[in-house]
Amino acid sequence: MKRLLFILTAIFFADAVFAAKVDTLKVYSETMKKDITCLFISPEQSKQTKEKKHYPTVYLLHGYTGDARRTLKLDIPDLKAQADALQMIIVLADGGYNSWYFDSPLNEKIRYESFITNELVQFTDKTYPTIADRSKRAIYGWSMGGHGALYLAIRHKGLYGAAGSICGAVDFRAATKGYDIEKILGDYAGHEKSWEEHTVNYNVSSLKNQELKLIIDCGLQDPLLPVNRALHQKLNDLKIDHDYIERPGVHDNTYWSKASAFQLLFIHNYFSQS
Repeated sequence: MKRLLFILTAIFFADAVFAAKVDTLKVYSETMKKDITCLFISPEQSKQTKEKKHYPTVYLLHGYTGDARRTLKLDIPDLKAQADALQMIIVLADGGYNSWYFDSPLNEKIRYESFITNELVQFTDKTYPTIADRSKRAIYGWSMGGHGALYLAIRHKGLYGAAGSICGAVDFRAATKGYDIEKILGDYAGHEKSWEEHTVNYNVSSLKNQELKLIIDCGLQDPLLPVNRALHQKLNDLKIDHDYIERPGVHDNTYWSKASAFQLLFIHNYFSQS
């Protein structure tokens, strides 16, 4: 409890003590042949330290219709303080507004799984003082990004050691219209198997216990609560250890921002123990 209070206090006062740097960079995707704007938050390097310090890295995936700039400005504005307090690099990836973080089997211009897991990670490790090891690399997100974080971590277990979802759309088959998934996977009618195979709830069957450190969080008034409870139950049935949280809240940035602090603390503890 004392450790938790210390970390939360450090986060609260970090802006007054530290000066985390935010870089807005265009990362070229060879896969999609275009520049993608991402934000990189790195802790302030101590002036007393002669040798350059290296940090663990956390990738944060935004929700449907979002982008990296909006993440920092509106959705989770205290990320700079958290990067300093928890001593980690936070990468705000851009998911192209509505990509769902897939490599589309229908549209070669939508390759966000390849971009984030290959191109963005390589760019980050080359550009910033990261600890380039899965035990010091994690990914989390909310809504569409909650789905994306778990989906990518499960499919790329050699890349990430921990993953988290906040109010994640972990089984999107209830929304067959209106969220652009049909543009990526085809209309649900006629592509039912492809839709199923791209959900988190389907992909967790490939997990073995302790392969990933997992945290899942959803508000009690969130319309995505039923699919998150179903995922929690499936993980229990598969005997896969994970942290699961429900608390009062709806599907909005107030909930995402509060839950983000807990997810980052969970990830920080994983980094400390690994």
